[in-house]
Amino acid sequence: MLTQDRREALMSIQGFASLKSELNHMNPADAGDYISSLPSKEQAIAFRLLTKVSAALVFEYLPAEVQESLTESLHAREVQAIVEQMSPDDRAELFDELPARVVKRLLTQLSATEREATALILGYPERTAGRVMTTEYVRLRSDLTVAQAIEKIRKLDRDKETIYYAYLTDAERQLLGVVSLRQLLFAEADTPVQSLARDTIISVPTLAPQEEVARVMKRYDLLAIPVVDKEGRLVGIVTVDDVVDILEEEATEDIQKLSGISGGDEEALAPPLITVQKRLPWLLGNVLLYIAAASSIAPFQGTISSIPVLAVVMPILSNTSGNVGIQALSVTVRGLAVGEVSPLDVFKILRKEILAGLINALALGLALGILTLLWASSSERWVGIVAGIVMAVNVMIAASFGTMLPMVLKRFKQDPALVSGPLMTTLLDTVGFLSFLGLTSFFLVHFKG
Repeated sequence: MLTQDRREALMSIQGFASLKSELNHMNPADAGDYISSLPSKEQAIAFRLLTKVSAALVFEYLPAEVQESLTESLHAREVQAIVEQMSPDDRAELFDELPARVVKRLLTQLSATEREATALILGYPERTAGRVMTTEYVRLRSDLTVAQAIEKIRKLDRDKETIYYAYLTDAERQLLGVVSLRQLLFAEADTPVQSLARDTIISVPTLAPQEEVARVMKRYDLLAIPVVDKEGRLVGIVTVDDVVDILEEEATEDIQKLSGISGGDEEALAPPLITVQKRLPWLLGNVLLYIAAASSIAPFQGTISSIPVLAVVMPILSNTSGNVGIQALSVTVRGLAVGEVSPLDVFKILRKEILAGLINALALGLALGILTLLWASSSERWVGIVAGIVMAVNVMIAASFGTMLPMVLKRFKQDPALVSGPLMTTLLDTVGFLSFLGLTSFFLVHFKG
């Protein structure tokens, strides 16, 4: 990672010759970080200081908006050379961000092999194994010996994205086995590769969701996983660096959706207009939701005016139950996201949350009841009993809602993160206010009688 001191040192370099030398000797990721931090007018200048080989490597580490800006600033021949050298999966990711007219132009400029590989990846739906895979992998015939396999890798597979695994296929590209580079290096030269291959092949179909691919690779500690089509033919592999990006993307999306950010893909340095587009629709919708919560209070204005301590107790009741619901919601959504639990485990999780909720409910109900007794006048201390009971009940409801709602959404193949924090708190506010004010009004009428 490029430190602030290192970035400032690069900024202080005066001559282009010195800066060129520094950039071309830097790690491509750090060079991309530095170029991205420059003003847009200076990014193309700094990028042109890179050698042809370095430029292709650094380009893959640049943010999408910087890549798009450079494709418009650089000469067509420069862009063509960079895009040609990119790995197929990174190239497909770039094309997803570029305007259609630019993508069409760049595709026609690619070599036939690279154009075919890119078109194959772009043909699969977004967020699937086929869309994040690369077609650069080591493929071996099953009749080779270890010596022949190593020689083939040396001569023909030098530029492949990874050589940690080699995949055995037949003439129709049917996946027959997988052998690791470690096995090849330590086996006798005349050993048949087929005898080293694993009997059990772990693979994913092209249409498998990308988060499922990440879970499988994590479960089996794989550096890469083969991707096969409906007929079992090997079409590509997903590598561990892609999985890191997938996990970051999925975690970011879930966190932002839980906060009510539309799409769940807002970047920290996104333009203000994008921020407004991502947040305003949900904020406006949330206003409508809170109108429902506020409407549940409206019929009890007389009760609140008769017992002023209610205005002090209600925010505590609302905030506490909302926090309990979000805690349960976050744990459940996370468990579903990483494959720790499934909708079939709903009753196990619900039982756990209810048992934990009982203890929390008693403690929180007692705390609110005591606080109400301290704040209320002598004639209103009975409100403390009502507040404690409602708090305890609402905590149990919050824990149940936070567990059940994402499970139900997952059961119907919807994103559990759609149950965002604001939606949860609004539902709990409505239930809490109605029960608290309703019970208080009932007891108030009873005492008056």
